[in-house]
Amino acid sequence: MTLQRAFLWAWIGGLVLFAVVIAISMPLVLTAVPNGIMDHQAAGTAAEVNRIQAAWSSAGLIDHAAIAMAGDLLFIGVYGAGCVMGGIWLRQHHDRRVRLLGTTALIAGITFLVTDYAETISQIVQLVRFSGDDTLAGVAAKVRPIKVAAWIAATLAIALALLIGRKSPSRT
Repeated sequence: MTLQRAFLWAWIGGLVLFAVVIAISMPLVLTAVPNGIMDHQAAGTAAEVNRIQAAWSSAGLIDHAAIAMAGDLLFIGVYGAGCVMGGIWLRQHHDRRVRLLGTTALIAGITFLVTDYAETISQIVQLVRFSGDDTLAGVAAKVRPIKVAAWIAATLAIALALLIGRKSPSRT
């Protein structure tokens, strides 16, 4: 399988997984946690994590939260790998703009992988323990904005590079 093909499968597959994880997470917002997993990510304190997890448990959705977080781990790996492979592949393009966007996607993809795994693993540990932890909640809350920015940057860089690359004649 070529790098281009592997990148496209992982990147597009990651987008599909993202939609699946969002769909799986939807019941979690029907509780006293209006933003579901996102509220858990941004909690910042053990007390807030405990409140969120208690709301999910009261609604009978604690196992559902675990499934959603496990799905998130899968999404992170597939989509992050797609961004990294896409960045490497795009850096080989003859068009300087596409190469620059490839570098952006590569750096943002690595940043996304590191920060989103730190966030999600911090969440899962607290969920499995069914106990908030100030340090883990703080880590998740601190890396969240970086993760979001990296996801947006990687996604836009790849989409724009693919668009520009389509209009450019040939690859090297």
